[in-house]
Amino acid sequence: MFDIIAPRYDLLNRILTLRLDVTWRRRTIKELALAQGALVADLACGTGDFCRELTRSGHHPVGFDFSMGMLRAAPETTIKAPLVNADVLTLPVASGTFDGATCGFALRNLTSVQLLFDELARVLRPGGRVGLLEVDTPTNPMLRWGHGIYFGRIVPRIGALLSDRDAYSYLPRSVAYLPPSRDLISGLRSAGFTDLQHHKLNAGIAQLITATRC
Repeated sequence: MFDIIAPRYDLLNRILTLRLDVTWRRRTIKELALAQGALVADLACGTGDFCRELTRSGHHPVGFDFSMGMLRAAPETTIKAPLVNADVLTLPVASGTFDGATCGFALRNLTSVQLLFDELARVLRPGGRVGLLEVDTPTNPMLRWGHGIYFGRIVPRIGALLSDRDAYSYLPRSVAYLPPSRDLISGLRSAGFTDLQHHKLNAGIAQLITATRC
C-alpha cells in the first residue's frame, strides 16, 4: 500500500495537514534537544521528511523503512541522508549506535508497538533521546466532532482524487490500532525510558511523546 501511494505521499501530507506536518516535525526535533552533529535514526522514514529536517538542524540522520517504494520516492536533491530498507522492529545496527531517534505517524502501522520501544532501547546509547510523532483525537467535543468528519470523510475523498482510494480510506481507520497515550508512555517506561513527556499539538489533532534512554 505504501509503495503505491509513495509518489504523491508528500503532496498529500502537505495538503491534508495544511503544512502542519512540517511544523510538527520541527517541534519534535526541538524537543529532542540533541547536541549538534548527533547521529539520529528516523524509523519508518518514508520519503525522508524527518531526515531532511534533521539535516537542516545540524544532525546526521539515517532513515529506515520497510517500503522500498517510499525510499525510491525520496527526492535526491533534498534528502542527503542514507536510507535503508529494513524492518524497524529489527534494525540492522549494533546496540548503542544512535544518539537519538524519531518516528513520525507510523506507530499504528506496526505489528507491535512494544517491540519498537524495546528496539529503540537497544539501538540508543544511554542518555539518547526519542521523539514519537503521531495523530491524536481532540478532547474538546466540538473539535473532536469536526476532526472526525474531516479525518473520516474528507481525507479519504481527497486521497482518492489525488492518490489511492483504498489507502486513504485505511489511514483514517488505522487510528483505531493506536494504543492510548497512557499505554504508549507505559510501554516506553517498561522498555527503559525515563523523562517521559506528552505534548498535544494544535488542540490535540496530533501528539508528540519524548523520552530519554536510561
